[in-house]
Amino acid sequence: MNCSTFLSLMLMLVQLWPSSLSTVNHSAQNTDQPFTAVRRVKRGWVWEPLFVTEEQTSVMPVYVGQLKSDLDKHGSNLKYILTGEGAGTIFTIDKDNGKIYVTQKLDREKKPFYTLRAQAISKNTQLPVEPESEFIIKVQDINDHEPQFLDGPYVATVPEMSPEGTSVTQVTATDDDDPSYGYSARLLYSLLQGQPYFSVEPKSGVIRMASQMDRETKDQYLVIIQAKDMVGQAGAFSATATVTINLSDVNDNPPRFKQRLYYMKVSEEAPVGTTIGKLLAEDRDIGKNAAMNYFLEGDSSDVFDIITNNETQEGIILLKKTVDYETQRRYSIEAKVVNRYIDDRFLEEGPFEDKTIVKINVEDVDEPPVFDLENYMMEIPEGAVSGSLVGMVNATDPDKDDCPVRYSIVQDMRLKRLFSINEHNGTIITTKPLDREIASWYNITVKATEIRKPDKKTEAKVYIQVLDVNDNAPKFAKYYETFVCENAISGQQIQSISAVDQDDSAEDHHFSFSLAQEDINNSHFTVKDNQDNTAGIFTAKSGFRRQEQFSFYLPILILDNGMPPLTSTNTLTITVCDCDIEVNTFYCRYGAFLYTMGLSTEALVAILACILILLVFIMVIVAIKQQRKKSPFSEKIEEFRENIVRYDDEGGGEEDTEAFDIAALRTRAVMRTHKPRKKLTTDIHSLYRQSLQVGPDSAIFRQFISEKLEEANTDPSAPPYDSLQTYAFEGTGSLAGSLSSLGSNISDVDQSYDYLKDWGPPFKKLAGMYTSHRGLRD
Repeated sequence: MNCSTFLSLMLMLVQLWPSSLSTVNHSAQNTDQPFTAVRRVKRGWVWEPLFVTEEQTSVMPVYVGQLKSDLDKHGSNLKYILTGEGAGTIFTIDKDNGKIYVTQKLDREKKPFYTLRAQAISKNTQLPVEPESEFIIKVQDINDHEPQFLDGPYVATVPEMSPEGTSVTQVTATDDDDPSYGYSARLLYSLLQGQPYFSVEPKSGVIRMASQMDRETKDQYLVIIQAKDMVGQAGAFSATATVTINLSDVNDNPPRFKQRLYYMKVSEEAPVGTTIGKLLAEDRDIGKNAAMNYFLEGDSSDVFDIITNNETQEGIILLKKTVDYETQRRYSIEAKVVNRYIDDRFLEEGPFEDKTIVKINVEDVDEPPVFDLENYMMEIPEGAVSGSLVGMVNATDPDKDDCPVRYSIVQDMRLKRLFSINEHNGTIITTKPLDREIASWYNITVKATEIRKPDKKTEAKVYIQVLDVNDNAPKFAKYYETFVCENAISGQQIQSISAVDQDDSAEDHHFSFSLAQEDINNSHFTVKDNQDNTAGIFTAKSGFRRQEQFSFYLPILILDNGMPPLTSTNTLTITVCDCDIEVNTFYCRYGAFLYTMGLSTEALVAILACILILLVFIMVIVAIKQQRKKSPFSEKIEEFRENIVRYDDEGGGEEDTEAFDIAALRTRAVMRTHKPRKKLTTDIHSLYRQSLQVGPDSAIFRQFISEKLEEANTDPSAPPYDSLQTYAFEGTGSLAGSLSSLGSNISDVDQSYDYLKDWGPPFKKLAGMYTSHRGLRD
């Protein structure tokens, strides 16, 4: 195969299998197509990077760049086709030479680039000689947007007296221009207002303190920051933002009193806790930095006190102890105020405290008398004779005129019968002997009154203790019921006894027990002292007979340990019981009762049986009488009650008088007047409606009640107590008269019943009855 044939074959392969174009660096790349014994041939697109400037307003299409295949030789027969974003509308291409033009104004902020595809086609074969290649047209930015502060206006806070360079806040502006191209989006910050107190970093927008500032001088600053693009070059856009900077408080000012000397006064009769006055120190700081505490210094701090009002920051001086004008008339105290929270950074500027002097004058008032003591304690032995001295109280007028006082015991009749006081010198004496066993303490109230001013008075408590004297002998602690069995053996304990003493003892009471001297030798019992204020009673012989001696009386001598010691003889009654060695208390009491009554058990049972039979007999008699007993009002009920008789007769004839005596429905004293019947026929229906109007509130009903009440009050046979009267009131009757002849003074002969025929079918039967009855009479 010669060289020309090989070249022709290679050209045909290239046309059928074109190489691909690289889109990364927009340069032509080699495409190696494998073929047997075929050499690698370079194929690809050739163009420069494509850019178009935004916001171009040219009427004619603006040239962007040219696409060209490396197969496009002089006079090549190739055609270029453009597809992709904006192809044919925004971008056009010259099909013959591959030049691209933009036909519209572009905005980079809306779309920064366009992606298109290009293809080279042979005009002869209409087949692509190059594979379709993708490329990008970038929209080149121009400075057409102003910077913007999106977060403004800004508010920041920084502590006062902060050192120079302290960061306050940071402001940030944005620019929609392309930050990667030119200086359109490169911003610089500057300070338009706020010097010389603040500064701003040009690139970051951080605002810093430029000097120390005092909040108490000015607490708020208004700073204006400018952001400018194009690095400040000509044609740059700018924007401003307002930053309000507040200075927060720090404790850099000590409190100060307004005055170096304060004057106050207090009455000598003011009670403890009285507010004397208030102090107020000023602090230029605010909030907790102005919080302060007040203190008192000096010897007067035990008389006065000061507290801090946390809401008003005032120091309130209080009376801690009562004052006396006659003792001290003026006090001078030193008050100090100190900040509650101190900032160590400002300690070198001086102490955060202040002091002032407060002079307090005591005002004199006319005071009542004052006792030497608030409470008096006095003692007197019991049994002291009337007029014995108990003690003395003393009260004086604290005022300078020293008015004399008069003493008295506050009214208590029981105590006045026991004690009296000398009204001039306050001496208290007894008016009768006292008994400690009745009352060991007496509490009396003594009143001291100024003679010239009776309204000035004071009271004091006097506690009088009655001292014990051993004037009560010991005695049995209780009544002892002692039994001894007839079969008791010698040395058997039958009772344990103890004693009590109403007197007090300096030590614990100690009692000694023994038999009376006259009964030691001939007693059937012995006493053993247990040395613990108890003693045991023991039998001195074996066997006792109740028939010989029913009871024994044992005199026991009890001695106390008082000064002087007192003794008493107490008699213990011992009853002989019919029992073995062990005593049954209930049985012994029962036997003792029978023995004292002189009865045997059989006799007692007989007596109880008789009593039971008598009770049963009495109950039977009472039951029989209850059955025969009648109601106390059964015979007299007719005298004070009227009878109500119910009957079901239709009425209207003489036969009614035979069924019941109409006189029973009439009262004894008052007879109601009967009006003659009226012959009414046509007006009967209206009269019937009129009769229905009679009710409890009508005058007729009230008249009927009055008549019955008068009858009951004047009836001599009525019972002498309130009773219930029952009446059946049917009204005064219809104006048409009654259809019955009961109680009528007019004979039936004089009656005409022809009008009944005119009343209609309901009265047809009645009319026939009266018409036939009259015919029979005639």
